[in-house]
Amino acid sequence: MTDPGTVGARSVAVRRSEDFQRLRRSFLSFIVPMTVLFLLWYLLYVVLAGFFPGLYAIPVLGRINVGLLMGLGQVVTTFVITMLYRSWADRKYDPHAEAIRREMETGEILEDAAEETR
Repeated sequence: MTDPGTVGARSVAVRRSEDFQRLRRSFLSFIVPMTVLFLLWYLLYVVLAGFFPGLYAIPVLGRINVGLLMGLGQVVTTFVITMLYRSWADRKYDPHAEAIRREMETGEILEDAAEETR
């Protein structure tokens, strides 16, 4: 069990550590582009529906039209991004986060922080 007196100090040490900063940059380098791409795709979907409703009414196969396929594309995109994130997190993010968690729980992070200030 962690000593409640050092939890705050450990948290501050983790936040200041280069490992945590690398982990954070890694997370943002994945999340920000994916979020921007998805929001642009969604915005395109909404703008096309608002300004070109006839486009969405074009039949593709029987009663299936462009609008239905674009809407389904939104759902599929959500699942694809989720699977990409899960794969990326399993390979890159989670192992790094686990190592930082272990350092924090054992108190190594405080030792590392003390060595950096010397």
